[in-house]
This record gives sequence, C-alpha cells and structure tokens, in this order.
Amino acid sequence: MRDIIMGEFFGTMLLIILGDGVVANVTLNKSGQLGGGSVEITIAWGLAVLMPATMFGALTGAHFNPALTIAMAFNGSIGWNVVPTYIISQILGAIVGAIIVYVLFKDHMDATSDQPETVRGCFCTAPTIPNTGRNLLSEIIGTFLLVAFILGFANVEGAGAAGVDKLYVFGVIVSIGMSLGGLTGYAINPARDLGPRIAYAILPIKNKIDPNWGYSWIPVVGPIIGGLIAVLFMNFVF
Repeated sequence: MRDIIMGEFFGTMLLIILGDGVVANVTLNKSGQLGGGSVEITIAWGLAVLMPATMFGALTGAHFNPALTIAMAFNGSIGWNVVPTYIISQILGAIVGAIIVYVLFKDHMDATSDQPETVRGCFCTAPTIPNTGRNLLSEIIGTFLLVAFILGFANVEGAGAAGVDKLYVFGVIVSIGMSLGGLTGYAINPARDLGPRIAYAILPIKNKIDPNWGYSWIPVVGPIIGGLIAVLFMNFVF
C-alpha cells in the first residue's frame, strides 16, 4: 500500500504541476511565455504524464487517473481492494499539485484577475460550447481512446522495454489533445480535473468566480464510462 500511496500521490502531483503549470504559463498576464498557445499546452501535457510515469511506473503502474485505475480493476489487472487507495492518493496529489501552481503563479494570477475564467482555466477544464450531451460524449470518447490504446500497447512485443510504452502514452495524450482538446479541454482524468477544482475552490484567489460545480461531474463520470467501454471493446477485439 505504501508504494501505491507514494507513487500515485507524487506522480499525480508532478502531473498537475507540469500540466496546470503550462496552462498558467501561456495564459496568464506577465508570464514570459504568454501566448504560447494550444500546441505548447498539448505537448506539455503529454510530457507531464511521460515524466512521472517513467519515474513511478515500476512502483504502481503509473495510473495517475481514477478512470484508468477503475478500468484496470474491471479487466482484472489489479484488485478492487486497492482501488480506493489509488484514487484517494491521486486526488490528494492533484490538489497539492494545483496549490503549488497557485503559489508559483500567484502574482500572475493577480495580474490576470480581470479575466477570472482564464485564471480558473489554469486549474480545471470547461467546455468551449456548453452542451451536456456532447461534452459528456467528448470525455467518454477521449478516455476510451486513452485506455484502449494503453491496453492495446500491452499486446506490442517489447513495448515495455526501457519505457517505450510510456512514449506511446505520451503520443496518445498529445494526439487526443490536438484532435479533441478544443471541445472540453480533454480532462480524460477525474483526478486531473476534480483535484485542481477543489484547490481552486479553497484557495484565496483574487476575484475568484464559481468553480463551476454544475459542470464538474462531466470530467469525472465521462472518463470512467469511457474507460469501462474501452475494456469491454478490447476484450472483444483480443
């Protein structure tokens, strides 16, 4: 259990520092990389998964994602008894990671306080066009692709050698982001969205607006559904 707690907590914390960090870096006023754009964000999110996954993969399998953890339990790769430990560690790690991003970028968030949605976007996702059905479908399909590819890589001979499988996952995340990220910000991970959203809600952010709890269930439920469908699909194919 200690390995799971340490690996998933610190891995998800690093994921959020690097992932939410790049959003803050390219969207907040006074940042030296303001205007870096969606390509920088998408590539950096892929790297944000690659780095901690390479570091902690041997320890826990490097889930950092409740949807992936539930999918792995559903297909029998891990026991259901460890799922709560994985998920709690992931969400706590995401909260701490988001708090660290706030501490680092507080001055820049203050300088962008006249754009409260931009500041909130450094923590959690939101749809560009609110549409419950399509927003949910976007998160379902995005996570389906993520989990299906991860499960599929297991069938590639030698994919796990020297961390090559982690490079595949990097490619998948960048690909999903560049193809679908403009719809909902492609959370495809309940911890990645819920943890920073909680942090946003509790932090003393200048001119803070509502954390948008009304939308918050979509990047939680959608990825879980997508992950489960991916397991069923891959079991049927293979």
